[in-house]
Amino acid sequence: MFDFLEGYNVLGAFWMTVKLTALSAVGSLVWGTLLAAMRVSPVPLMRGFGTAYVNIVRNIPLTVIIIFTSLGLADIFGMTMGAPDDFDVQGFRLAVLGLVAYTAAFVCEAIRSGINTVPLGQAEAARAIGLSFSQILRLVILPQAFRTVIGPLANVLIALTKNTTVAAAIGVAEAALLMKEMIENEAQTLAIGAVFALGFVVLTMPTGLFLGWLSKRLAVKR
Repeated sequence: MFDFLEGYNVLGAFWMTVKLTALSAVGSLVWGTLLAAMRVSPVPLMRGFGTAYVNIVRNIPLTVIIIFTSLGLADIFGMTMGAPDDFDVQGFRLAVLGLVAYTAAFVCEAIRSGINTVPLGQAEAARAIGLSFSQILRLVILPQAFRTVIGPLANVLIALTKNTTVAAAIGVAEAALLMKEMIENEAQTLAIGAVFALGFVVLTMPTGLFLGWLSKRLAVKR
């Protein structure tokens, strides 16, 4: 029944998807947290940059961003991402860069919504004892905000996992690119689609269930 899978490295393609997701998730969390800090910063220039970045990037299709990282950064500006002679590695790193740039905007908004749930009095009390803005954010606000937004961040992570399929547009050998190749070469289109759909369910459903449980476990009691 699944003879059409012979000769194709399906597990390898999904492993590439996992690597894209993991690296992009870490990068998005870091950059998204910095953007959220900018958006609540007392410095007008930082607030303006954070707001402009989020509003612009969220309204650009991910495909456009991914293609820009390849055609714009690599072909026009000559950015090789440390792999001038290895186009596969270069494409992978550029795809991660594009996914981070896009996903961080959604991470930022999720974290900012968590920051808004922290009572204002806590920040005022921290300010009264002499803590700086960065100390208030790091020691008082963000620990509570992260506990509040585990659920929304889980949704962002699941969306990121599915969005990695866009990396096929610049030739990254992940699951979507292999599926396209198999559909072109094999006659069992429905079976191929079912296999890859099941693969993404296997990747995303445990993540959603675990982070949903963790969200309830660490929920801030008010």
